[in-house]
Amino acid sequence: MVVGVAGYYGFRNTGDEAILEATIRELRARGHSVVALSGDPRRTREEHGIRAYHRLNPLALLQADLWLLGGGGLLQDATSALSLLYYLSVLRLARAFRKKVVVFNQSLGPLSRWGEERVRLALRGVPLIVRDQDSYAYAKGLGLDPLLGADPALLLTPPPVKREEDLVLVIPRAGVEPEALKNLYITANNLVHEGKQVIVLLLQPGYDDEVANVFYLHRIEKTADPRRLLYLAAQAGYVISMRLHGLILAAAAGTPFAGVAYDPKVAAFAKETGAYYQDLPGDPTTLFKAALYGRGPDWEKVAALKERARQSFDLALGEAALVKRPHGRG
Repeated sequence: MVVGVAGYYGFRNTGDEAILEATIRELRARGHSVVALSGDPRRTREEHGIRAYHRLNPLALLQADLWLLGGGGLLQDATSALSLLYYLSVLRLARAFRKKVVVFNQSLGPLSRWGEERVRLALRGVPLIVRDQDSYAYAKGLGLDPLLGADPALLLTPPPVKREEDLVLVIPRAGVEPEALKNLYITANNLVHEGKQVIVLLLQPGYDDEVANVFYLHRIEKTADPRRLLYLAAQAGYVISMRLHGLILAAAAGTPFAGVAYDPKVAAFAKETGAYYQDLPGDPTTLFKAALYGRGPDWEKVAALKERARQSFDLALGEAALVKRPHGRG
């Protein structure tokens, strides 16, 4: 079967590229071929070795038997109502083309009341797999019938690299309040004063570049390559991240981590893994102590999440077999 994936791909966002990388691997392992919608189809073809079409080309939806909408945090309107409308339009158009659609490993929200109503209407009769317990409860509250999965990037395999216990990855994010970045900067400084080696890692080059001005005293690296992030996460002794996939790839690599939650999805992952996290703007003293003493997650909970991620593919493919193709526009 040809499986299409539609998400925030081709925009040099390491987290979304990690989701795509893991999804391709899992689908291929099950004997399926993969096609993607992308903001940069050529880059996606070159980096992931799959067929890719521009995300604004509606006829690309004809290229697959089943479309997975996700994973990621696509169903929210906090950043842009247009973004939500785009993904719901992809869903509706794929159904109009009589393609099977599964909403796959999504975080749900934040949504305005307007957004909640759009999602409720669009997802009626569409299989929905969410990636965290908070989204599951939210979907239930909207009258939807979700299944529970987990982020596919948890299934990426770390490289055999020697761990450096004194190396700490600090992963900030642009677009948060200045005090939050200042507190993370103070945390990094305190770790250096205790003899730790700090790398400040920017996971969306271009968007995150302004953050470099805050951390000018530290070694800074930019990458949009999930393989590079996974390598560094496996090498590090600890990871502090504002970005969700800094935490997820740390978990995949077996490296203890702490989160700074700029978004509910970061808090949701930390809660499900039993990891330490702070809401913005954060407290540099307690965050520094968490990193210094290696406060980690509950690794049994991490293992359970990885198993949920594996099963989510079987759920998606099984649910797709049960989907009745619509006779008209969904």
